[in-house]
Amino acid sequence: MGDVAAVAGVCAKGPSNGRGRGGAVAGNGGGGYNPDRGYGMKRQHFCGMASMRVEDEGLIYDASQQPECGHAACFASLAPLASGAVLSCFQAGPKKNAADSTLKMCRSDDGGRSWREVPVVLPTTLGGVPGSLSSGELVEVEPGRLLLLATWFDRTDPDRPLFDPETEGILHSRLLKAVSEDDGATWSAWAIVGTSGLTGCAGTGPLVKWPDGTIACPFESYKEYDDPRPGRHGAWIVVSQDGGRTFGDPVLVAQHPDHRIYYWDQRLCFGGEEGKFLAMFWTHDLEHKQDLSVHFQRASLAPSDGGREPIVATTIPGQIAAPLVLDDGRVVTFVVDRGQPGTMTLWQSADGGATWPEDDALVVYTHDERALLSQGRSNVDFKQYWEDMGKWSFGHPAVRQLDDGRLLVAYYAGTPECLSVRWARVVVSE
Repeated sequence: MGDVAAVAGVCAKGPSNGRGRGGAVAGNGGGGYNPDRGYGMKRQHFCGMASMRVEDEGLIYDASQQPECGHAACFASLAPLASGAVLSCFQAGPKKNAADSTLKMCRSDDGGRSWREVPVVLPTTLGGVPGSLSSGELVEVEPGRLLLLATWFDRTDPDRPLFDPETEGILHSRLLKAVSEDDGATWSAWAIVGTSGLTGCAGTGPLVKWPDGTIACPFESYKEYDDPRPGRHGAWIVVSQDGGRTFGDPVLVAQHPDHRIYYWDQRLCFGGEEGKFLAMFWTHDLEHKQDLSVHFQRASLAPSDGGREPIVATTIPGQIAAPLVLDDGRVVTFVVDRGQPGTMTLWQSADGGATWPEDDALVVYTHDERALLSQGRSNVDFKQYWEDMGKWSFGHPAVRQLDDGRLLVAYYAGTPECLSVRWARVVVSE
């Protein structure tokens, strides 16, 4: 695709105007609280222990320049490689979660400044059954050898939506894996990753890799389309000790004992030590019919290391939150908040996730949602909320630290008719 850094495209809204919603305590970063637009935050902050600023931004995949079958690109991931390249994998189709959606990949060889599409065709049929693909996540197992995890949905009936508004179940799904031995140029056939009888499964964000080579694949379970029983959501991982060749039984990360709260779309990251990880959750309160603030957890693969600490609320508003531990030990998280206006914001914590000062947050992107949505922040109708999820025209944060210390973030944004994948490079300094 060449250098798209300066191309706006008709589907991608321009850069943030610097105004977004803040945390629970008003700050002075952008002039205090305004009831119409939330807490103001500037594009550059020099307060607290660190500063962040957007250095450059552009498009990974410009859907406005694609044929109709590629007008909706979303759910992007990022994978820096030992070669210095960065790969991004994302869903592409005529609309979000279409019956014929597949996965595409783009590659950058200059730290995310320019991108080109990798000519990879990943089959959507599994065992002769037609399907669609979503949530492609990549990790480099060893130099040049990559592992791809994806979610496959059964599209035997192409008219069935992803979510059944009657039973509140989702389409029959599978977790799939494929391997590349040549830095992502070609890929093996799909293989199924077992989930030990769990149903309604879908991948939830980046694969976690520890220095000893251990890999964890996060996913969530729910229930399938025609299942009349009440839904029981759970956040899980499957772990591999052999470079993704085999995975063990699912390990539970988060599930409310009374199933009154859902810990949706977990995002995990390496926790700074072997076997340890951080988790952040889009947290939905079914009983009170509203999203809660983003929730946070420290955990370990080894029960002898304390296992899982309690899941705690943060002051961060929003839905999906992608955490990352920086080289200096600070924790950042890239968060989508579907308030008014919608924002993609980088938050940071200097105390291991205990506090997230609003004054030190950076709005990377501000979005004017044009989709006709039915649900707000409170009194949420669960079935209608699922309908809205299929209409949202921005979100799905991804963040990685590059060798030069900069952050590379990715997300999708556009209009309901045309969604592109965007990037931004963020300078982080003391």
